Amino acid sequence: MTQTIAAPVGRRGSHRRRRTTWVRRHVSILTCIALIVCAGAAVAADRLYTPAKKVPPALKGPFLGLYNRAAPSSYDGVNQFAQAVGTQPNLVSYYSAWLEPFQSSFAVAAAKHGAVPLVQINPLNVSLAAIASGQYDAYLRTFADQVRSYRKPVILSFGHEMNGSWYSWGNTRTPPATFKAAWRHIVQQFRSQRANNVSWLWTINIIDTRGGIPAPAPWWPGSSYVNLVGIDGYYFGRSWSFAPLFGPTIRAVHALTRDPILIAETGAGHIAGQSAKIPDLFAGVRAYGLLGFVWFDAVAIQDWRLTSPAAIVAFRRAVKIYERPAS
Repeated sequence: MTQTIAAPVGRRGSHRRRRTTWVRRHVSILTCIALIVCAGAAVAADRLYTPAKKVPPALKGPFLGLYNRAAPSSYDGVNQFAQAVGTQPNLVSYYSAWLEPFQSSFAVAAAKHGAVPLVQINPLNVSLAAIASGQYDAYLRTFADQVRSYRKPVILSFGHEMNGSWYSWGNTRTPPATFKAAWRHIVQQFRSQRANNVSWLWTINIIDTRGGIPAPAPWWPGSSYVNLVGIDGYYFGRSWSFAPLFGPTIRAVHALTRDPILIAETGAGHIAGQSAKIPDLFAGVRAYGLLGFVWFDAVAIQDWRLTSPAAIVAFRRAVKIYERPAS
């Protein structure tokens, strides 16, 4: 609204009209300048603190992902897996210790094979309060600069499976509020370095109330700080299937956000009947409309590797169906 300012007493007529017009014009100009400045500040703040919610085309999936213990020092394990199953994974993950730099050579190898790198940053025995307070900002900014220089899409996750109790940053060991503060601070540091090729993956463990793994809502950092959601879960027994294994956690995530969901770690052990579980995994991912999954091709608690001829054949067959466009 333009405010009219009265002319001094004794000054009337055309001079008053000219003065009033002059004041209106200049007030309008100043108002526009103020609005532009405020808008510019808002845009700058948005760029600094709010991640883009639009998922880049390269991250729309479907993803056939892989973790192999040779990563990130070598890409040989990924290539051997690809040869066995008849297709190259288009998502490859590795685990990064705190203060470890971005493994750009592995990322370059991934790009050459048509894959997106997924980095799980693990702050083992590191104070998340110290991270949130800025004590590690030099490291974060260096890491962000390295990721930005890569120029291609990168998925980053931090402190995965925080609703479980087995990691130093997890449930009962670090307060959820501290985890959220650290997560937000990390995202802000990457944003300040203009690492705009990063998509943030908030990775949780499947809910298991009997096993003391609660729903993940207390650790949710807010939709402005997350682009994708990851869920970790494994087939441990022969009676296990996708819907009861992942379904309750998927519903809990949908109560928080409609961001795309990726099964960020999974596998079926030989004890569970690996070759029978593989088609169930592929079918479940497709039925729930998920972004894809990452097969954990390593030994941890059980042997999740594809080693038997029956499992390899099952994987090959499932891949052919999975790669067909949905009808």
